[in-house]
Parts: sequence; C-alpha cells; structure tokens
Amino acid sequence: MSYVDEVYELVVAKNPSQPEFHQAVKEVLESLRVVIEANEEEYRKEALLERLTTPERQILFRVPWVDDKGQVQVNNGFRIQFNSAIGPYKGGLRLHPSVNLGIIKFLGFEQIFKNSLTGLPIGGGKGGSDFDPKGKSDREVMAFCQSFITELYKYIGADTDVPAGDIGTGAREIGYMYGQYKRLTGLYEGVLTGKGLTYGGSLARTEATGYGLVYITDALLRDHGQSFKDKTVVVSGAGNVAIYAIQKAEQLGAKVVSCSDSTGWIYDPEGIDVELLREVKEVKRARLTEYAAARKSAEYHEKKNGEHGVWNIKCDIALPCATQNELDIDDAKALVANGCKVVCEGANMPTTMDATEYLQKNGVLFICGKASNAGGVATSALEMSQNSERLSWTFEEVDSKLKGIMENIYKNISEAAKKYGMEGNYVAGANIAGFLKVAEAMKAQGIV
Repeated sequence: MSYVDEVYELVVAKNPSQPEFHQAVKEVLESLRVVIEANEEEYRKEALLERLTTPERQILFRVPWVDDKGQVQVNNGFRIQFNSAIGPYKGGLRLHPSVNLGIIKFLGFEQIFKNSLTGLPIGGGKGGSDFDPKGKSDREVMAFCQSFITELYKYIGADTDVPAGDIGTGAREIGYMYGQYKRLTGLYEGVLTGKGLTYGGSLARTEATGYGLVYITDALLRDHGQSFKDKTVVVSGAGNVAIYAIQKAEQLGAKVVSCSDSTGWIYDPEGIDVELLREVKEVKRARLTEYAAARKSAEYHEKKNGEHGVWNIKCDIALPCATQNELDIDDAKALVANGCKVVCEGANMPTTMDATEYLQKNGVLFICGKASNAGGVATSALEMSQNSERLSWTFEEVDSKLKGIMENIYKNISEAAKKYGMEGNYVAGANIAGFLKVAEAMKAQGIV
C-alpha cells in the first residue's frame, strides 16, 4: 500500500464520524500523490503526513451563558490549532448549529494550505461553536461571546493564535470577544481580526473574501484570453463573500443573476441590485423574500429538500459562496449542460469531490477554495501587520495588496500544476504549492 493510502486509512480510523475532515484530507492527499511518491522514503521516515494531518492542539470546552429569560444555556466551544510551521495559527471562528469537531478539523486542515498560498507568515487553525446567533438579542450574543472568550483567551495571542470571523461571526461578535479578551488580559493587541475600524480593524476586510474571489477568477479568465465583461454569473450565498463578489463582478462588467440564503434563492435576470441586497442582509438582517418584494424583476424560490436552485440557471461563471458541499454531482451536471465554463469557490469546500471531478473532466476551469477563498485570511494578515505597526492603511492600499496577493496565488498554482504535469488542474496546483512551503518549514524545524 502506498504511503498516501496508509495515511488516509489512519486518518479515518483515528477520526471516526468526521466525514468532512476525511473528505478534505483525501482531496489534498490525492492531488499530492505525485509529489509524495517522489519523496516517499523521506516523508515516511519523518512521518511527515501523519504530523501534517494531526492537529498540534485541540481545545474543546463548554460555553455556559444566560439567555434573556434567565435560563442558562450551554454550547460547545472548539479551537483547533492545526499547524504553526510557517507562523501563528490563523483562522476564523464559525458560529452555527452545524459546527462539530469534524467540521472544525476540516476547516483547520484546509486553512494550513490556504494560508501558505497567501505568501504571508500565518499557520493554520480554526474554531467556533454550535451556538446560533440568528434570532438572538444583542445582549444574548454578548453573553455568549464573553463566556466563549473567557475560556479561549488562555490559548490565543498576537504571536500565538489570531482568530477571525467566519459564518455567524461578524463585526458585532468580534467586538464583544475583543472587549472581553482585553478585559481579561489587560492587553491591547492584534489578537483578533475583523475588528471595527475604531479599534484596530482594517479597511477592505469586509469586502476581502468576495473581492479576492473575483480577482483570482479574473486572473484565470485573462490567462485564457477572456474577461468578466458581458458574462452571466450565478452566485450562491448572501453573506459577505457573496455580496462583495457580486459587487466586484458587476464592476468588472458581468451580470450576476442569483444569490441565496438558507431558506431560498433569488433569480434576477436584470442583475442583482447590490445596494438592495446589502440593505436586506446587512442592515435589516432579513430573508431574501424582502429583496424579491422590493424588486419587480426578481423571482424568489423557496428552497426544497436537496435542491440547489441557483445551479440550474444558464450561466458562464459559477461562484459558490455559501457553505461546504452545496454543489453536488447533479448540480455539476446541470452547470455543464447550461454552458458554464468557470467555477471558482468562494466558500470552504462547497463542491463535492465527485462534482469537482465531473467539472474538470468536462472542461470547466475550476479553482478550489483554498486558493480562491484566500482573500479574507490574506487581508486578516494585513490587519495583523497594521496592528503591529500601529498604523491604518487606506482602502486603496489594502485593496491593491489584496489584488496582488490573489494574482500571485493564481500564478503559483498554475505554475505548480504545470511543473508536475497537470496543467490546468488548479486543485492539484493549489495543494502542491501550499504543501511544499509547509513541508519544507516542518522539515527544517525537526520532529516537533
């Protein structure tokens, strides 16, 4: 049995009932097979893959808090400090009922390679809780966040582990967490990113993941003699990633005709009105039914079991920006049948493995999330730099640096794929380029 297969079997055996983590490891190891087999004796002797797929530290804790009725609630808290070979752990905190240990490990494992691809000195980590901020009052959210950080603060720091936002964790939640961290430690440091602009946050951070997704997609298109101009784009999701991907794609001349949330999806043949979408989602925190009610050209479709409606719309480019495994094999077949030529992931692993393979086999240009979703963490690292310098950069400065990082990621993953005889396979290119940097750092630091 090859070293790759041995390690994958070991991961499944040691981490039962964690399918998302198994999926992430399998996808990475399969695309690294050519690199690993060329160095198998050395990697096996040093147990490099066993160390790479085992978190350096797993922090699990309870989060008790009191709701507005005076009832004590208890949630589970997680922080996976996966790999610090190239820098302090860096990765978001996800607040969603679906959060469990396997999902946090999958996200943390992906984060190792995503952070490596940015070219910035940040290691891989991830955290969160099964707490759902939806429907909670500001006081309840504050109570949860303060309790969460009261335990987590012992394990994080500006040079140790720098968490950020993720699904369910926006500026409000980061603010409450940062205030409690400062209160407990007495330190005013860049320990969390995604902070408000009045206390150390970075301009362009809110837009960063969505803008970064479009910048790398644009680099891909230009490399193939195309552009966003006059292209029809479908987008899933209606959070920060989706909103600002829609905004930037439209600025570059595309028509974006869809978005979605957990209850339904919008088809707007005249193009999504970004300002209306921001009003509905960022100000009112409402459902997309309000978008449809305010815009005559928009059709609202309620989500049915197993249906991912946006992928059935005729398009040139698809940008999945919602959540993991939202685009399955049936969706991939629908996209290909409807003429889609480009799929770039805005969320973390939104495309299933069989869907990815189908898209690639049918000539669709495909970039995986660890490359195309890296704009958020890249700008978080730029926020860390600003905090260290006690400076604030302009929006244009941050946006320019972000664009350069994303274009460089595309260049690196494209070249890595070519070097190993897989030209055009940007999944393999991303995994190889991200892995080699981390592997060299791990080997240089000895058996730790």
